Amino acid sequence: MTRSERLAEQLDWHWHKNLRPRLDGLADEEYFWEPVRDCWSIRPRGTSAAPASEGSGQWTMDSAFPAPVPAPVTTIAWRLAHIIVSCLGYRVGWYFGGQEVDSETFAYAGTADEALKQLDEMYGRWNAGVRALSDTDLENPPARGPERFPMENRVLHINRELIHHGAEISLLRDLYRRQDGAVPRRI
Repeated sequence: MTRSERLAEQLDWHWHKNLRPRLDGLADEEYFWEPVRDCWSIRPRGTSAAPASEGSGQWTMDSAFPAPVPAPVTTIAWRLAHIIVSCLGYRVGWYFGGQEVDSETFAYAGTADEALKQLDEMYGRWNAGVRALSDTDLENPPARGPERFPMENRVLHINRELIHHGAEISLLRDLYRRQDGAVPRRI
């Protein structure tokens, strides 16, 4: 197995065994669920209360620049959009060619099914691109994009990002399923 195949397999194992199966059955109500007030999400154009909205279609992503501290709690819709555009989309375009992805011009998904299709497509493009990298490619910074670290570092960074954000989405799904109105025990 080549180095690039090992890097791709690290994430692909997590994708097939953990993250992607946890997204099966995601419904729109859960996709947009806001566990606390003032969440950031994907919203119909013109309805956001966030300082800024990004996107070119009927749906936009809540945002701000600079990002507020502390960061707002985000919905599954927002987190999936972040993975699709910021984690994978930018880098697929920069590193592996094809259509450039930009948060300002991206058509964000207004349904869970549409978001999962976008996610599957972008993940497939990412995984294929990583598998095609040579050892020389991995040792050098990418030819395009603003990042000047060796490509192997960039691949490992994206692997961490997807594992991290996937775990956040999984936790939100657990919380959504267990909304029972029970009062937490105090210790």
